[in-house]
This record gives sequence, structure tokens and C-alpha cells, in this order.
Amino acid sequence: MIHLGQELNKLVNRGLDRHVRLAVTGLSRAGKTAFITSLVNQLQHVSTNPRLPLFPAVSDGHLLGARRVPQVDMHVPAFGYEEGMQALLQSPPHWPEPTRDVSQIRMALRFKPQKGPLKLLQDTATLYLDIIDYPGEWLLDLPLLEMDYLAWSKQQARLMTGRRQQLASDWLAAGETLDPFAPADEQALALLAATFTDYLFKCKAEAGLHWVQPGRFVLPGELAGAPVLQFFPFMWLEKYTEAQLNEAGDDTNIGLLKRRYKYYQQHVVKGFYREHFSRFDRQIILVDCLQPLNAGRESFNDMRHALNQLMQSFHYGRSSLLRRLFSPRIDKVLFAATKADHITPEQHPNLVSLLQQMVNEAWQTASFEGINMSCTSLAAIQATEPGFVDHQGKQVPALRGHTLSGQAQTVFPGEVPRRLPDDAFWQAQGFDFVSFRPLPQQSDEPLPHIRMDKTLAFLLGDKLR
Repeated sequence: MIHLGQELNKLVNRGLDRHVRLAVTGLSRAGKTAFITSLVNQLQHVSTNPRLPLFPAVSDGHLLGARRVPQVDMHVPAFGYEEGMQALLQSPPHWPEPTRDVSQIRMALRFKPQKGPLKLLQDTATLYLDIIDYPGEWLLDLPLLEMDYLAWSKQQARLMTGRRQQLASDWLAAGETLDPFAPADEQALALLAATFTDYLFKCKAEAGLHWVQPGRFVLPGELAGAPVLQFFPFMWLEKYTEAQLNEAGDDTNIGLLKRRYKYYQQHVVKGFYREHFSRFDRQIILVDCLQPLNAGRESFNDMRHALNQLMQSFHYGRSSLLRRLFSPRIDKVLFAATKADHITPEQHPNLVSLLQQMVNEAWQTASFEGINMSCTSLAAIQATEPGFVDHQGKQVPALRGHTLSGQAQTVFPGEVPRRLPDDAFWQAQGFDFVSFRPLPQQSDEPLPHIRMDKTLAFLLGDKLR
């Protein structure tokens, strides 16, 4: 009866447009944890010390207050807001630990309705906001649903060039001795899968590459150590015919690899979309454009490829895989270039322009499907202050802050390209991204930010009227 009551309450709130599920995602180190911590913190301060001038619900006085309430989805881990604030309030402050699995936090927003049936029925209303944090890497697996194991292996083989091939040398050498038709050896496959997973971690940590597949291998969550994550693409296709590999029995090495891949497709990839993605109402995708610019051409192009893969999750056309399998209902998507405080203010328009070009194809698709999509730049938690430095006898804009090691610096990191970088940009090596720690915080004041108010206005403004 309790469960039935909860479901009826959900339906009533949805019927009055009083429940929003906001999904927050982005590839690793894009700033998801910082964003959610700031979002909750900003909302908690709207009644006492708001710093959201571009959020009309706050500036016009319609949003009366907000507080945390117990989440309804009790099987989903709670987002660590208190731990994040504790890290930021330390002396010196440091960034919260990133989350590596799905987590959730619920807010109740009390507001004065300005139109519609709510205005006629009651003086105040409550909007329940569920904020769900999940790794963007998990979205990279959607294309797997349209490929069988050998097709995926061929795709991975085509991508094995440049830095990837160097990083994969140990795994590729170890796999040379694998007999695909021998009786399935779970221990040998587990060792090779571990070497493959190590290669994926190296792609992210050493080379700054973003397109890693399967995504759960680098962010396994509760699946760490499970057999479903003990497979890898078969890269030695030239040694055998496709017919031989297809005809191999389930009890062979190649047969077990195919079975695990199919289980991953059906239970892990489909399971995530069915349980979580299909229930989202609004989506923000955080993108760190600066670190790839710093890392070089290969890292930047790899991030673009990862974004293109990720954005397949927002192709909602009638014939799309998503529509056929999951019927998603997201009506607003915001792409946000993070760490805007790590470049000087006059570079912010360039950052937004660059992001718009990177997601242009998805924007066109979203518009055709009736999804409201926008791009912005933001700093969820400000880490620098604007300043000036002398350069060739002139005062030029700069940033002041402390590096992660605590060293005070005033720097001009360089110009962000307004368009996708060309050869001249990479040859000039004109961008020097510096990682800063957060500015010192006060517990009774909202976190300093850049454009969190504009972000909230886009994502929630229409729900608070």
C-alpha cells in the first residue's frame, strides 16, 4: 500500500507539472560533482542570500525557498552533498571527490504560481526536483546495441591507430596467443580483459582520450569484478574467416566472449536506458573543452568523437533505436562548457562558439525532434578572480588564483579558438590551461559561480511560473 501511495503521489505531481527529473552527465573530469554541489547550494540560499540575478524566479521573488527532502528512489545511492561542501569549506579548500556511479538528490522548491491552474487553486506550490548524476561514459555504449560482437571488434580494430595503438601494445601482444576455438578458459580471458581494461584507463589518464568503449569498464560502479566486464574486442580477425568465428561453439573462447558481449548489451546497456534514461525530463551535458585543447590535436579530436557518440542518446526520431526501445521524454537539453573561470572573461563567447560547433549536428537533430536545446559556458564553483598582467608593456586580462599545489599564480592562459582548431592553432601551441583549486568559501554564503543563474533559468524557469 505504501508503494501504491508513492506511485499515486508521483502521478498527481506530474499531472500538475510539479515533478522534474534533471539528469546531469558529462565525460570524466567535466565537473559533474561540482555542478550538482553548487546547484543544491544555490537553491538552498534563495531565501536568505541569493546570488542568482539572471534567474527570474529568484530575482522576481516567485521562488520562496528550497530544501533537501528524502529521495523516492531508495535503491539509488544518495549524492554526497555534505561531503562535497566539507571539502570546499576546508582551509585550504579542495575539489570534491568525483562520483563514479549513478547517484541522486531530491529538492523541494516552494514557489508562488504565476499562471495556469496552480495560480487559481493555491497561493503556493511545491516543485520536486530529482537531480540524477551519472557518468557520460555510460552513454557511449548506446551504439553497441546496433552491433554484434564481430562488428564491434572490426570497429575497434579500425580505430587502433596513433597513441591508442601504442597504449594497447601489451594487450595486443598478449592476445596474439589466444586460440579462439579452444575450450573456454575463463582465467585466461579474465587476465586478457584486465589488460584490455588497463589499456582503456591509460587512454583516459595518460593520453587524455575520451572515447572509451565499453564505458562501464572504466567506471564499473557496482559491476566491478563481475564476469560481464570480462570481455574484449577480438582484434586478430585477419587470421580467421568470419564464417569460422561465427560457427564457433558457445563453449569456446570466442563463444564465451560473444556471450558476455551480448549479456552486456542486453542487461547493462539496455538496463541503464530502461531504468534511468527513459525517465529523465531535462538533461545537462557538461563538457570540458579546455583540457583537450591543452592536451593536443589527438585528444581534442577524440573528445569530439566521444561527444558525437554520446549525442546519439538524443536522437529521438520515429525510426531511432532510442524511440523503438525506450521512448525517452527529455524536452530540454543544455550543453555547458565548464571551467569558464579558467579563461579570461572576454574569451567566454569564444568558448560557447566552439562548443556550438562541436554539437552542431546534435542541435539540428534536436530541433527537428522538437527538443529545446541551448549552449552556455559556466563555472559551477569559481576558482579564480579576474586581474591583469604586464605583457610587452601593456596591461592584458589575466586570472588570479592558486594552483592545485597551492602556488599563487596570475596568468593569461591564451585565446580559446572561436571555431574548430585548425593546423595553425596546433602549431602555435597558444593555449596553456592551468588547474586551480576553489576559492575560499564561507559556510553562510552561496558558492561563487559564473552563470549558474542562467543555467537554472533554462532548465527550471518554465516550471516555476
